[in-house]
Amino acid sequence: MLHVERIGGLAGFGGTGSHIRSRGQVDEAALSDSDKKAVEELFRSQSSQKKAKTSQMPDAFRYRISRTTPAGAETVEVPESLVPKTLTQSVKDELV
Repeated sequence: MLHVERIGGLAGFGGTGSHIRSRGQVDEAALSDSDKKAVEELFRSQSSQKKAKTSQMPDAFRYRISRTTPAGAETVEVPESLVPKTLTQSVKDELV
C-alpha cells in the first residue's frame, strides 16, 4: 500500500499549524505497469529528488509517498510534477 500526502503550497498544507490535511492511499498492486515503474523510479532516485525539491517554486505542492517493504519503511518527498496522476487523484482534503 502506498500512503500519499500532499504538502506545501501557498496555504502550507500539512505543515505545523495547518488545519487541512491532504492524504490518500493507493494499492501498489492495482497500479498500471507505467505507474509502477514511475513509483519505483521515485524511490530509486532519491538523490536527484533532493535536487528537484530544492529547485522547485516555494509555493508549489510536494508529495510525500511512503511504503513498507521487506527491508523496512521507505518515504520520498517529490515535486508534484513527478508524481503519477493516479497517486495525486487519491488525495482527499480533510479538516483537522
